[in-house]
Amino acid sequence: MRTQVKLDAIAPLVQGHHENPFELLGPHEVVTDGRRALAVRAFLPDSRQAFLVEGPHGRSRPMRRIHPSGLYEAICPVEDGEKRGLGRGNYHFRITDKHGTERTMQDPYAFDPLLTDYDLHLLGEGNHWDCYERLGAQLREVNGVSGINFAVWAPNAEGVSLIGDFNEWSGKSHAMRKHLPGGIWELFMPGLEVGARYKFAVKQLGGRVVEKCDPYGFAAEIPPRTANIVTNLRTYEWQDEKWMATRERHNALDAPMSIYEVHLGSWQRDPADPDRWLSYRELGPKLVEYCLKMGYTHLELMPVCEHPFTGSWGYQPVGLFAATSRFGEPQDLMYFIDLCHQNGLGVLIDWVPAHFPKDEHGLRQFDGSALFEHEDPRKGEHPDWGTMIYNYGRNEVRNFLISNALFWLDKYHIDGLRVDAVASMLYLDYSREEGDWVPNMFGGRENLEAIDFLKKFNEEVHLRHSGVLTIAEESTAWAGVSQPTYLGGLGFSLKWNMGWMNDTLRYMHHEPIHRKYHHDKLTFSLIYAFSENFVLPFSHDEVVHGKGSLLEQMPGDMWQKFANLRLLYGYMWGHPGKKLTFMGSEFGQWNEWNCNQSLQWDLLEWESHQGMQNYVAHLNHIYQREPALHQVDFKAEGFDWVDCHNHEDSIIAYLRKGKDPNDFLLVCSNFTPVPRQSYKIGVPEACWYEEISNSDSSYFGGSNIGNDGGVQAIASESHGRPASMEITLPPLGTVMFKPKR
Repeated sequence: MRTQVKLDAIAPLVQGHHENPFELLGPHEVVTDGRRALAVRAFLPDSRQAFLVEGPHGRSRPMRRIHPSGLYEAICPVEDGEKRGLGRGNYHFRITDKHGTERTMQDPYAFDPLLTDYDLHLLGEGNHWDCYERLGAQLREVNGVSGINFAVWAPNAEGVSLIGDFNEWSGKSHAMRKHLPGGIWELFMPGLEVGARYKFAVKQLGGRVVEKCDPYGFAAEIPPRTANIVTNLRTYEWQDEKWMATRERHNALDAPMSIYEVHLGSWQRDPADPDRWLSYRELGPKLVEYCLKMGYTHLELMPVCEHPFTGSWGYQPVGLFAATSRFGEPQDLMYFIDLCHQNGLGVLIDWVPAHFPKDEHGLRQFDGSALFEHEDPRKGEHPDWGTMIYNYGRNEVRNFLISNALFWLDKYHIDGLRVDAVASMLYLDYSREEGDWVPNMFGGRENLEAIDFLKKFNEEVHLRHSGVLTIAEESTAWAGVSQPTYLGGLGFSLKWNMGWMNDTLRYMHHEPIHRKYHHDKLTFSLIYAFSENFVLPFSHDEVVHGKGSLLEQMPGDMWQKFANLRLLYGYMWGHPGKKLTFMGSEFGQWNEWNCNQSLQWDLLEWESHQGMQNYVAHLNHIYQREPALHQVDFKAEGFDWVDCHNHEDSIIAYLRKGKDPNDFLLVCSNFTPVPRQSYKIGVPEACWYEEISNSDSSYFGGSNIGNDGGVQAIASESHGRPASMEITLPPLGTVMFKPKR
């Protein structure tokens, strides 16, 4: 029987730009010599002989090479084909390659596409929020045949082929089918298993072929290798039901929240091999034990998405859906998070939807066009970071990013997303000179598409995952960042208070004798403290790029540096707002943070560093224990100035209040090294005030100047209060008092 394939139909397949190779390959009903028959075709360019084998152990039929490029065909009488189920893929090929090696394979082109019209519709309109269950590499079973279904969005590509260790990375063997008009390419690979490495060979406009990683890939090789790895995320058995059922209470705005920010690659290294990263499973028990000892309520992990350059700390990700393989497999990260939850510790991750790097295997020019980014560099490139900016106005891009956020909450049980560089997303002229940016449709500088994206992101996250936090790193005075979208806000749960951080550090950098001239830097934050739901952050950004560690930034001699840092922490824990500190700062690391080295844990051999660590643990535990320090962080009712005018002595005093108006604490900070004896301070009522915290305690490394456990207040008016007491303020110290009635 002669083939009915026309020569001009073969050319697009051979040249790698056939949009639907299924039209040519796989089983096709034909009529030859007046009889119905089934033609089964396969493109096997590196073979020298092929047989069609019907069923698991059925008849072997030689295939004829009908084109020198390696196109084979076997024509079977249709009744034979129907009887044996050839049209449903009930056959395989036995192939002898050019080296004489024999192998068998099932035919990928015998299976119908798995993406439905409804999937394609939702993807096209940008509302397929669980598209990570459809795109990428998905485990599937079709007609009793197990395998992996691959799908990738590349609408402007001339052709896309699946390559991997299963086909010797050849772009000739497994051309994918293009769904029109959305431009998603798909192929089911029968018999392929978890662990297979793969990429997409994308033939871009003009004929250039680029090997691209899977934007939806769940795992990848350890950099600098870049292939994706087929992964089954459903094998891990979670045991955090209790945490998940009560998470909303742990993440509530009136709950204590002390966040420990961690870079997994440098928190601790293998003591026997300092160049070796510890794995997720090694780090989990160590970090959980440490955080519980220190009184932290939440861990925040710097980005755990796959990123090619370790020195980017994860902030230039290529695989948004892939947990970095530096520390193990996805299930190992799940174990890490599960262990945290079982011990009452929340886990937040840094999420980076603001930009992506230019690495060729990544998203940039994915199909030869500006697909994920803007074509115009005035909108599509970050001048500071040398990275690309997402095109938030494109349905598929918004879908990609929002589904990624939901993916981490769904598959990894993450408790919150801290969104990086929000300010760079909000403003079209961010870090740009005049003429280097394009105004919006109204002539303004606001990025309307990014604003719409952020609102939609927050709405979907909070709608689908109750009790989850979204936290904005936003450094400007944009109004309503942490207000609901229905009130005109962006919809975040919390916002980093970058103004407080900058003002406070600038103040602390001054020698104490000069601080009286900068007193407003301490008091200014309370003018706007309740305009947003603020987190007070001393993050990794404050201890890199030549800034030195927080301890090193403090003025004075050795004693004063430690005292100043304890003073700073006492002021921070008393100030309204949730707390965040970066690893190493809690015990006074001397060195600036280096992502390639472990923290200086050996410093804890010194009493001064032990004292600093003891003080932070004390603050965290008292913060959790005292409702007045955390219940009313975001309303003026939770704070009341007692004395904010004593700039001459650089002293501030204020009340922190819980929901119960009778539940309050007095917090006083002395920002000079001069002890203040018999310092009169007004209080709401005459009773005994227990000194529940003193940063100058010898247990914390201080000089032990204090109030011998407490002070009696008498009915003598001061600072507009009906009662007062005379206290001792330690040098460079913060003290807290609680009424005992």
